[in-house]
Amino acid sequence: MSKPVDPSERAAEFVSLFRKGVEFTHELIEENQRLRLALAEVESRQNTAAQSGPEWEKLRSELLDRIRGLEVERADAIERLARTEEENHQFVSRYLEVEEENNNLANLYISSYRLHATLDLSETLNTVLEIVINLIGAGRFAVYVIDEKTGRLEAVAAEGGSVAEFPAEQVGAGPIGACLESGEIAYPVAPGQAEPGQPVVCIPLRLQQRRVGCIAIFSLLQQKDGFTPLDHELFSLLAGHAATAIFASQLHGQSERKLNTIQGFLDLLTK
Repeated sequence: MSKPVDPSERAAEFVSLFRKGVEFTHELIEENQRLRLALAEVESRQNTAAQSGPEWEKLRSELLDRIRGLEVERADAIERLARTEEENHQFVSRYLEVEEENNNLANLYISSYRLHATLDLSETLNTVLEIVINLIGAGRFAVYVIDEKTGRLEAVAAEGGSVAEFPAEQVGAGPIGACLESGEIAYPVAPGQAEPGQPVVCIPLRLQQRRVGCIAIFSLLQQKDGFTPLDHELFSLLAGHAATAIFASQLHGQSERKLNTIQGFLDLLTK
């Protein structure tokens, strides 16, 4: 026959287990109000109920059931929190991407406005240089225009080297001349794999069917290792705006020179 279990020993055992349960659940779900209520209920029953074995077993079982339920809820809450954090990270990442795109498009709008705000060729070319550097991230490149006398592509503005370092190109020959001839943006080689003097992208400058020039990018800035989808859009937009602005500046320069010539001739006639 087994020895009867002393209620006080069972009570001491339960109180010990109860305290461990409280400590464990407090670490897991500090703000869980239902666990607090469960603990308060057990304390109340401890003071009023008869300290019998079955009663303590019942209370112990109820407490364990509640703890298990709270642990399941805690695990579910942690999982939902992890999903929510992941969604927040994705949202923030996408927000930053959209903000960057909007910022780039705003810069492009401003730069385009600057391109068409002047008819001075040197100012127009400087604006083109700024756009290619700041928006595309090019480190070494040149802007070519067709020379009226030779019919060749001559570098008129450059970054990463002097204009003299970029030799003239024949229209239709080489990656730069072929790009202008076809009117299509060309990617002769991937960034970082180009040989010295080999462009990584050629942007034709054409005004409808009229060939104006070409922008040849030979290398990118150190912090940029490739082209993004936005860069490709910028290439297309830049090609049209830069071609129009350069052509308009050229016409204005020609008209100014002719006007000065006519004015000089008239001055000679009136003397």
